Amino acid sequence: MGNTASCCVASSPKLRRKAHARLDSDPEPEPLSRDDTGWNLQHISDRENVDDLNMEYNPSDHPRASTLFLSKSQTDVRDKRKSLFTNHVMAAVLPSLQHRGGRTKRKHSSCSTIFLDDNTVSQPNLKHTIKCVALAIYYHIKNRDPDNKTLLDIFDEKLHPLSKQEVPSDYDKHDPEQKHIYRFVRTLFSAAQLTAECAIVTLVYLERLLTYAEIDICPGSWKRIVLGAILLASKVWDDQAVWNVDYCQILKDITVEDMNELERQFLELLQFNINVPSSVYAKYYFDLRSLSEANNMSFPLEPLSRDKAQKLEAISRLCEDKYKDCRKAAKKRSISADHLSIVRWAPAIIP
Repeated sequence: MGNTASCCVASSPKLRRKAHARLDSDPEPEPLSRDDTGWNLQHISDRENVDDLNMEYNPSDHPRASTLFLSKSQTDVRDKRKSLFTNHVMAAVLPSLQHRGGRTKRKHSSCSTIFLDDNTVSQPNLKHTIKCVALAIYYHIKNRDPDNKTLLDIFDEKLHPLSKQEVPSDYDKHDPEQKHIYRFVRTLFSAAQLTAECAIVTLVYLERLLTYAEIDICPGSWKRIVLGAILLASKVWDDQAVWNVDYCQILKDITVEDMNELERQFLELLQFNINVPSSVYAKYYFDLRSLSEANNMSFPLEPLSRDKAQKLEAISRLCEDKYKDCRKAAKKRSISADHLSIVRWAPAIIP
């Protein structure tokens, strides 16, 4: 009987409608909060703090940001341009002054002679690139922020001297000359047999250090900062990197432990960001060229010889053949209609 009653109850349409009504009248569950659903979690781009350093203050990471050395050289470049303009006017009025000690005239190409330099973004000229990097470091030291007197111990030459000679008491008062910086950098590059690309990467790491650590390069720290940047750039850029002990053979009075500590703290200050995108590298290369032009350090120009012209022609032919094949493949893919008729227009003849 109980089974029969239950069957009757279950099979009754009226009771089924009441059961559906009870189900529909149940209260809806409350919506989950943002904390329960995870909507309050930050996006990974927000957690990485990409915008902590503004683009205009972080040129070593962003290809569109202006380099620090080029902006710091603008004041001196304006003064030099004024003096050059004055000398040019005086040379035009008094042509004899131009023969006595005037600056050399720049070579320009003509129909018969073409002047080229051996400096490209993929193969920079080593000597001239080192000169430009030394000039950029010189402007960093000369036009540094006078209010920023932060000097980290690892870069202090008095605490960590590079030679056994006694460091003068006023070592941090006098700015080094550009030729002094050039000789220091050239000695390291010549002894370690580093490339010109490594010099550009060195400048990138140097400006990245100044930006990340919020310090300035000064007469008492520039040697160790440049040494750390060269040490890191040589290991990142060159396949056969120079060991730290090899730099101890170049700088006789420095220890391996000091070099290791310099490298470790340099990496920590860079936040282990040693990536140099190709766009950033190209920006620094062309800004160095602009700095060279502004300071009358033009890249050495040589007339285009027959052998070099033949090499350029061979390279252009290879590129032309390569792109010709690409154009043919693209043309075949674009023409897909069968029996394609091309309308040709003929010139009308009016009697």
